[in-house]
Amino acid sequence: MQEPEQPSSEASREERLAEKRRLMVSEQLRSRGICDDRVLDAMLRVPRHEFVEPEFEEQAYEDHPIPIGSGQTVSQPYIVAAMLESLNIGPGDTVLEVGTGSGYQSALLSLLAGRVYSIERHPELAEEAQRRLERLGYRNVMVFVGDGSQGLPEYAPFDEITVGAAAPRVPDALFQQLGNGGRMILPVGNSETQELWLVTKENGKPMVKRMEACRFVPLIGSQGFIVE
Repeated sequence: MQEPEQPSSEASREERLAEKRRLMVSEQLRSRGICDDRVLDAMLRVPRHEFVEPEFEEQAYEDHPIPIGSGQTVSQPYIVAAMLESLNIGPGDTVLEVGTGSGYQSALLSLLAGRVYSIERHPELAEEAQRRLERLGYRNVMVFVGDGSQGLPEYAPFDEITVGAAAPRVPDALFQQLGNGGRMILPVGNSETQELWLVTKENGKPMVKRMEACRFVPLIGSQGFIVE
């Protein structure tokens, strides 16, 4: 009698990581108040382990930042989900992402928005992220290299802007690129103390909602902390 075929090690690996992803959504996100079904579904669908180095694969679904090289990190899942939920992104929206990093949030945005423009100051991260996104099938994301604090005015206005680095104040260049009624989420503060701000553009003026405390790498650029 023929022995039943055993699952391949690769299939077992994918099943194990998929289960970790399900637990991430249920235990780290839903249980802490994330309730936007579209955000939760995107977090469930995007394989976060594909956006970290192999040595961090087993940590990919734990609730902490993970280094991705060039002194940067991919943010903890809860903070990513909270920022995306706050923006209330529509399926046809155009979004600007400041700080591509490994491309993980870019992939989530790809599932939530119609078109995503992402800007990263480290060329090596930008190039690798673009290759990774294309390989995994996230084709409505365009990645650029440049000063994220200046945004991408040639593609404005944006319905939403998400900033993955801490700024000392709301960068005016980014605020000007929001359409009327548009929303921007960003960490604001100094190198030690920061909080998330949700900024809505109403009749050309910023309306600020202060959210929770957080900790991000600094936004480097002409409207950030440091000009290189």
